[in-house]
Parts: sequence; structure tokens; C-alpha cells
Amino acid sequence: MASENSNVDTLTKLYTRKEVAKHANNKDLWLIINNKVYDVSAFSSHPGGEEVLLEQGGQDCTEAFEDIGHSSDARELMQTFKIGELVEEERTEENVFKLNKVLEGDGPSGSWRSWLIPIALGVLATLVYRYFIKAP
Repeated sequence: MASENSNVDTLTKLYTRKEVAKHANNKDLWLIINNKVYDVSAFSSHPGGEEVLLEQGGQDCTEAFEDIGHSSDARELMQTFKIGELVEEERTEENVFKLNKVLEGDGPSGSWRSWLIPIALGVLATLVYRYFIKAP
């Protein structure tokens, strides 16, 4: 299907929310995240378990996806499951935020940032131990 919108590739398959809603079981599971449609039927290794995906099946789960704070690696992996996008009339602008930012250049730096806080806390704990608890 071709779209008049220049932001959507002319080869991108477009779906309605009603079409996506038909795919909400463990053998055929589609999700909408940031106006994009993903077929996660074959994704069996979700860290939160299959139930997490099934709860959101067939619907827009952008808010749930973003609230969890998925890593940049997870965001890159999800691109392999993308099968299309929502038709223009059913898109929601407020949902297109973090994913697009990550995919446009903020992605690789996100993985080292996830280690920064634990390392800083470890260094702080070591300093507290050495100077306050193990004082001569």
C-alpha cells in the first residue's frame, strides 16, 4: 500500500487498529508501539515473560513500553519484528517520542549510560567504607 505521507516509505505496509486487534493470542501476536506495527509471535525470549506480551496483544502498548524504560539494545531488536505502520488517520502524535529519538542517533550511547550509575554507586560505597567505616 502506498501512502501520500512523505514520512512513510511507499513500501511500508499500513494497518488499521482493527486489523491489529485480530492478532492477540500466543500464536499470532501483534503490537503497536509509536504508530508502528510489530509481529512478536516468534519472540519467545522476552525477559518479562510471554504473559507481558499477551496482556498487550493486539493493541497500542506505547505507554507500557516506554514506562518500562527498555534499553537501546531492546529497541534495536524490536526493529526486526516490524511489519508495518498504522494508517495515517489512526496515528497518535503524542506516542512518537523516545523510540524515534533513540533510533536517530541516541542509541549506542544509551548502553554505556546504563552502567554509569551502578559504577558511580560502587565507587561511592568504596570511598564511604574506606574513609568512614575502616577508619584507623
